[in-house]
Amino acid sequence: MKSLLVVALLPPLALMYYVHSLDKREKEPPKLLFKLFVFGCLSVIPTVFLEQFAGEAIYNVSTSMLMFQVLENFIGVALIEEGCKYVFLRLGSWKHPAFDHKFDGIVYAVFVSLGFAAVENIMYVFSYGVGNGLMRAVTSIPGHCIFGIFMGYYYSLSKDATVDGRTDAVSPNALKALIIPMLVHGLYDFILSWDGSGMLIAFFVYIIALDIFAFRFINRASREDEAFADGKWRNIFQKF
Repeated sequence: MKSLLVVALLPPLALMYYVHSLDKREKEPPKLLFKLFVFGCLSVIPTVFLEQFAGEAIYNVSTSMLMFQVLENFIGVALIEEGCKYVFLRLGSWKHPAFDHKFDGIVYAVFVSLGFAAVENIMYVFSYGVGNGLMRAVTSIPGHCIFGIFMGYYYSLSKDATVDGRTDAVSPNALKALIIPMLVHGLYDFILSWDGSGMLIAFFVYIIALDIFAFRFINRASREDEAFADGKWRNIFQKF
């Protein structure tokens, strides 16, 4: 049992350590990070109930397998999971005084996202064994981390707009903090949900491309970290 727990928890803990190590301007309070990790774990609870309800509703309204897969993966899973993570992220960090630099939002969102992933991983590994855990260590766990990176980027831009008094940019960036990771997550699940060697190849191409982009992106975001109300970060996507 201990070995299963290690297999389940080591990947999310390792990624949290890596992202935390990139926060070079001003380290976040350990108590806050632990709280956000726990909040991520707790976000699994409403997710389970909402996904069950959504799954039944989607099944009843779907008129084709394609429609079912689109609704199930993008709405029934991705929107609910990323939405629950976002709610707990906001509750745990938005008003915290330590949230004063743009990279902070990425760190916070990753810790929430990987808290969610840790609980999910424990359930899968204890149900299906070490092999499943090893596969998830290079697919779904990095995936949740990447979803958190996208969420945290726009979450920070929303906070930055609030601090800077740009009220017209607060809500659009908050919406992107939910929609962008939902779309990335939904496409991940959608590709994975179809059988066939071609779709399996497409899935691994997608994962590898996401990994490469996220690695470059988060390292650039770390190097260019700045306090709120400075404008360089607003164009970071244009540098790729």
